[in-house]
Amino acid sequence: MRTLLLQAPSFTGFDGGAGSRYQARREIRSYWYPTWLAQVAAVVPGSKLIDAVPHRLALADILREAANYDLAVLHTSTPSFASDVRVVEALKAANPRMKTGFVGAKVAVEPRSSLASSPAIDFVAGNEFDFTIKEVAEGRDWSTIAGLSYRDAAGAIRHNKPRAILENMDELPFVTPVYKRDLKIENYFIGYLKHPYISLYTGRGCKSRCTFCLWPQTVGGHRYRTRSVGNVVKEIRWAKDAFPQVKEFFFDDDTFTDDRPRTEAIARELGRLGVTWSCNAKANVPRDTLKVMRDNGLRLLLVGYESGNQQILHNIRKGMRIDVARRFTKDCHELGITIHGTFILGLPGESRETIEETIRFAREINPHTIQVSLAAPYPGTELYREALEHGWLDAEHAELVDENGVQLAPLHYPHLSHTEIFQSVEDFYRRFYFRAPKIATIVSEMVRSPEMMLRRLREGLEFFAFLRERREPAH
Repeated sequence: MRTLLLQAPSFTGFDGGAGSRYQARREIRSYWYPTWLAQVAAVVPGSKLIDAVPHRLALADILREAANYDLAVLHTSTPSFASDVRVVEALKAANPRMKTGFVGAKVAVEPRSSLASSPAIDFVAGNEFDFTIKEVAEGRDWSTIAGLSYRDAAGAIRHNKPRAILENMDELPFVTPVYKRDLKIENYFIGYLKHPYISLYTGRGCKSRCTFCLWPQTVGGHRYRTRSVGNVVKEIRWAKDAFPQVKEFFFDDDTFTDDRPRTEAIARELGRLGVTWSCNAKANVPRDTLKVMRDNGLRLLLVGYESGNQQILHNIRKGMRIDVARRFTKDCHELGITIHGTFILGLPGESRETIEETIRFAREINPHTIQVSLAAPYPGTELYREALEHGWLDAEHAELVDENGVQLAPLHYPHLSHTEIFQSVEDFYRRFYFRAPKIATIVSEMVRSPEMMLRRLREGLEFFAFLRERREPAH
């Protein structure tokens, strides 16, 4: 079947790519690659990937393509689901013969209600959906396809057995040739990564049990299954030649540093290639491993600190100790490894005092840049189940974003309101960045590079405009 893989038009500036841990608009313009759809596109011969928002494509642009395809598969999320359903309905209206389906965590954990939301949705796929979609595209009998939930000819909803977890990750073809064929990589920005950048996965799953984290609990699982070192290096070598303009490669595995011997082996091979690279990391990587990574091209680590309060970290099963995170961060500073630190406000146990503690902790350890998110109870996560059980989540906040795609504060507690949690994000940013040493560091960075000066000025304007807009929808 002629197959379209679509990240649909949505809120202006909405980041829905599968590398995005929080599907929402960002403080500055940011777009992760639609890596999961690109993986399907790599598996399905002759398919086409369209990522609408970064390429500024409207629904009308997509509908002009509708007649060219027999099958459309959209990646969806809880925040974008209602909008994505409208896109599917418009595609069906434009091409009634087209079969349409969804992939993503939202439909993997809520297949029946997702299908019931619109007759335009023919099927949804569960986890490990790459080969599920390949079999749909091959025209196989839907009743035989593992991992598929679908509406049969009589309109009844059917659920097939789950698809087996993929063990040999080297079976997956590279995603970067799909990027080359279908995407304009210059349209992808992440504030803390060099531009242009490329992100990809070297494995799936995460052994950690963080209650809030979406992917391991819904579509990835808790076993870290990895591509071989040679397979990863072969793709980076191909991409380095195919994209000479790329300044940084980012490994988007939930925690690339979990398997340290493998991490060091990949690092040494990347060092031979002479590429600059970055990755996600836990705040517990030993100094010796950090040094191997740094000596072989590592520039930046994306580190989820989440909170500066040890009890909150215990509550969310983060498996991180504050003292270990301090030592790790000190090691990174001394080795010259840049850190982008991420924090979450509104997690279980949050109070005015713990918010203050987290802000003080962030200022103390002083990562180069930070991202402050609001705790988001996605369906399928332990945090979602806890929120329902304890009455922390109201129906009016369950969509997770407002009508402009801006994150809401979905959770509240008897001693801490939605509004207080929501407003604390801006306070966090201001108190972290509006310090003389931090301002001096940023100005120095800008003075050394005219390109960085233009970029930081643009990002500053976007940041303040976002904060102004953000004050309007606060609940």
